[in-house]
Amino acid sequence: MRWLLYPLTALLALAVVGLATLTVICLLAWPNLPSLETLTDYRPRIPMRVYTADGKLIHEFGEERRILVRMQDVPVHLRDALLAAEDKNFYNHMGVDFVSFLRAFINNLRSESRGQGGSTITMQVARNFFLSREKSYNRKLYEILLAFKIEKNLSKDQILELYINQVFLGQRAYGFSSAAQIYFGKPLDKLTLAETAMLAGLPQAPSLANPISNFKLAQQRQRYVLQRMLEAGFITETQYKQALDEPLSIASGGAARDAGLIKTSVHAEYVAEIARQIAVEQFGEETTYQSGLKIITTITSAEQEAAYQALRKGVMDYDRRRGYRGPEKTLPLEPGVSGGEALDAEIASARDFGDLLAAVVLNATPKEVTVYRNGQTLSISGDGLRFAAPRLSEKTPQAKRVRRGALVRIRKADKGWELTQLPEVEAALLSIDSKTGAVRALVGGFDYNRKKFNNVTQAERQPGSSFKPFIYSASLERGYAPGTLVEDEPLFYPAGSVSRQEWTPRNYDGKFGGVMTLRDALAHSKNIPAIRVLEGITPDYAQKHVTRFGFDASHHPPYLTMALGAGAVTPWEMATAYAVFANGGYRINPYVIKEIRDSNDKPIARATPLVAGRNAPRVVDARNAWVMTSMLQDVVRRGTATRARSLNRNDLAGKTGTTNDFVDAWFCGYNPKIVAVSWIGHPIPRNLGKGETGGTAALPIWIDYMRASLNGMPEVSTPRPTGLAFSKVLDGRREDVYYAENQPPSPRPPPKEDDSVDWFESLFGERREPSPRSRPSTQTIEERFLNP
Repeated sequence: MRWLLYPLTALLALAVVGLATLTVICLLAWPNLPSLETLTDYRPRIPMRVYTADGKLIHEFGEERRILVRMQDVPVHLRDALLAAEDKNFYNHMGVDFVSFLRAFINNLRSESRGQGGSTITMQVARNFFLSREKSYNRKLYEILLAFKIEKNLSKDQILELYINQVFLGQRAYGFSSAAQIYFGKPLDKLTLAETAMLAGLPQAPSLANPISNFKLAQQRQRYVLQRMLEAGFITETQYKQALDEPLSIASGGAARDAGLIKTSVHAEYVAEIARQIAVEQFGEETTYQSGLKIITTITSAEQEAAYQALRKGVMDYDRRRGYRGPEKTLPLEPGVSGGEALDAEIASARDFGDLLAAVVLNATPKEVTVYRNGQTLSISGDGLRFAAPRLSEKTPQAKRVRRGALVRIRKADKGWELTQLPEVEAALLSIDSKTGAVRALVGGFDYNRKKFNNVTQAERQPGSSFKPFIYSASLERGYAPGTLVEDEPLFYPAGSVSRQEWTPRNYDGKFGGVMTLRDALAHSKNIPAIRVLEGITPDYAQKHVTRFGFDASHHPPYLTMALGAGAVTPWEMATAYAVFANGGYRINPYVIKEIRDSNDKPIARATPLVAGRNAPRVVDARNAWVMTSMLQDVVRRGTATRARSLNRNDLAGKTGTTNDFVDAWFCGYNPKIVAVSWIGHPIPRNLGKGETGGTAALPIWIDYMRASLNGMPEVSTPRPTGLAFSKVLDGRREDVYYAENQPPSPRPPPKEDDSVDWFESLFGERREPSPRSRPSTQTIEERFLNP
């Protein structure tokens, strides 16, 4: 027996030495353990969140997405799921579950790896707050010591609360409350048992096995958690089966979208970016991205979504009119290849943009196209091929033909899948409150994830005829009136008169209408009368006048081309300017942020806007604004914007705009409460195509948005201001006479309806010849005032 005693004694001695060594190491390491102040005074990094005015989350900015939740608010199912999956003895051990730890240790020795850690929830808290994710015995020792220290200083519920808020769960989600919003689009207390189990399965492989990255792996982990909950007695057999059978709806992700599992959110990325820039400028990056700021914007989710859909539809409609260009590129597909990782990688690199999904063609004939996308094979035929039909012909050049290997775009339509394409043009839509400037909706481009350039605030483009109202507004201040007659006849400027080269301006249609009123000229967007008016009031005066509306004078040189909108404006500036007409003559400043709150929901900043009629400066006379609105209403009633009559309202006014060679298309319109501006054009200015005018390309976007925005809003009439008179014309109709500020009205009453009077006699109370600056130099006929 003695020969057995020696080895046992040696082993015991080694164990004692090892234990003593471990004890010394622990004693030396204990004083060097980090302070638990990070845990006891828990201040996590909370991202800045941007919301709509009606409380819908738009976007988060920060490295860590996190929503704090207190232990008393944690659903019982989540607590039970975590205990079942991660640490069933959590409430019984002192930080380390030695049975689980030894089991993992032995398994690691057998496999010569460190794959199993046996970490309790307390040990995971220690690792998440103080240690790296390096797999080593040295780190594991510190993890154990920290777990003991944490258990000594914090209660079990405090530890579990820290874990629930701090653990990483994929997709930049930290904590289960944030993960509930990211993956399921709902608060933590609204999760079902099936959804809760899926979240509880994420901590082991959050990046690889989350439902957005890999739904199948996430589902496997969910079933594991449900099985563990059943074995632990947390749920019944019936609950277990119901949870397994429950279909899940994932909040985002390309694969989930294809499976019909996606929920839409507020498409307001450009608004969120404006808010982010303002916050960084105001508070700095650290406070902006880590302190939990809440920014409440002025937009509402319903109007913003209406604007987004209107712009997307308008751009896609334009794109369809221009024809199918062909596939984005063609991949070399080997015979027999019908899927796999290589195709998945190509599709992923092409990215999806909204409902325009990337796919690869496997087979193509004029009658049917088969495409591959994310493990699925889809068949497209009939109406789904109509748009791309010209590129399915065998006569089409190979580079532009839809054939095997072609990378194309598909979209789910009402009748099934269809071939489509990414548009080349961009667009913008801005809507503001006419009296306060509060932005109601803003879409800065077709897709923010494709191009982050904000066309609403950054794109300086020629406004074309949409700028004419400001020239006519200036003319009202110089003695013109809506019924002033002006010649729509050919003009010719020889070289050296107005420019170095000779200039022969023309109307859009190349035709001339003879003598017409300013009202008619504006309604039909005639160029020649606008040039004659500008020549009469002088470009210098007009340049000064347009600055009242917020335009930068340097962007509108004092040349006759100003009458044709040859300057540079942004949709933001145009909305600001048109609001002056809509609100009765006041200059307001559009704004996006309504309020900023701190992490405790305490307001720290609030907008104090200029309000028309209260504290906003008056920049034009109320009579000027009223008369211009009257003239712009005729643009809708019988001019270039008659499509807007489909809204069946009488309080709409606006102006189309088309620049030379169909480069830019605009529509700027309003009713007394809402001003909206739509624009469409190529990012690098070039021809949109013949016939793509403001009324054809931009106005439909405006109409679709305003149909939603004005839904349920009664028609609003603007009271006629004092200081306006009627003057009868030869055919018995009447027109308004506007008394300019520098030309006060005569104390005599307005002429009777059956009187036929000269304009200047009516205006000044005496007959006199007009000054050259108050009438066009080419005018030789008697003035009349026409009211259609």
